[in-house]
Amino acid sequence: MSDPFFDRPILNSPYSAPARHWELDASGQPTQKILEMRRRADFITPIPKPKKRKGAAKQEEIQFDEAKGISTAEQKYETTSYINEVRGYVDEWRALPNPNDWRVTPETARLLKHWRSHPFGDIRPFFCQVEAVETAIWLTEVAPHTKNGKRVLDHVADANRNANPLLLRAALKLATGAGKTTVMAMLIAWQTINAVRRPGSKLFTRGFLVCTPGLTIKDRLRVLQPNDPDSYYASRELVPNDMLADLQRAKIVITNYHAFKLRERVELSWAAARCCRAAAATSSRRSRPKGR
Repeated sequence: MSDPFFDRPILNSPYSAPARHWELDASGQPTQKILEMRRRADFITPIPKPKKRKGAAKQEEIQFDEAKGISTAEQKYETTSYINEVRGYVDEWRALPNPNDWRVTPETARLLKHWRSHPFGDIRPFFCQVEAVETAIWLTEVAPHTKNGKRVLDHVADANRNANPLLLRAALKLATGAGKTTVMAMLIAWQTINAVRRPGSKLFTRGFLVCTPGLTIKDRLRVLQPNDPDSYYASRELVPNDMLADLQRAKIVITNYHAFKLRERVELSWAAARCCRAAAATSSRRSRPKGR
């Protein structure tokens, strides 16, 4: 018996925005029906707590079943994520035909045109990779100048304030195999080129810390270094040739997350500590030059 879903699971090109998807029922099973639209993101995300107001009376809020009953009085969750809303704003912004309406720097506009329409000779960036970088650009350069963008940034700031007020974080979630290293290279190029050509701007930086989960991945990420023989910026044509020199001014540190772990301290008994001090003293005396 033929099963259309398994016979043809892929409906879209990886180089274009998704325009169709297979419908899934409430249990996640295919209905064999194709919907002529992009699949919505469906995540369970924490709802940031509102800012504290001085003198405001404390009012208990009703706890709705936003995320299958996992919400509590201390932390509420939702299934309708801001991701879909941001996707819509980025889609509208991407569709603007005139670069003068993009509200980005000329350097950023040049890179966007390159990633979207350059005739790549070997590996061309996927749509999901370009979209990830476009989202970061929209949040940084465009959102602060639009009403909806400011509201999204306030939401991100509230979420960070609850999780870690000392570190502003924004996550770009990509599927396994989507090519996150390429996305990192594109982000580094965007930030570095703008920082070099606009040294007075506070939006851009030339310094980057890449923290990896293991030594193997750390070695693979050397392609993010502009002076590496296999650097993605040149080998994958991610940057126009006349902008490659600017990337040499980037300061990139690639390290393993273990480097940030606290060193373990072992408690020694009084006798053991005394023996260690005696051994150290003996070693010190032996290392002294004779005759002194």
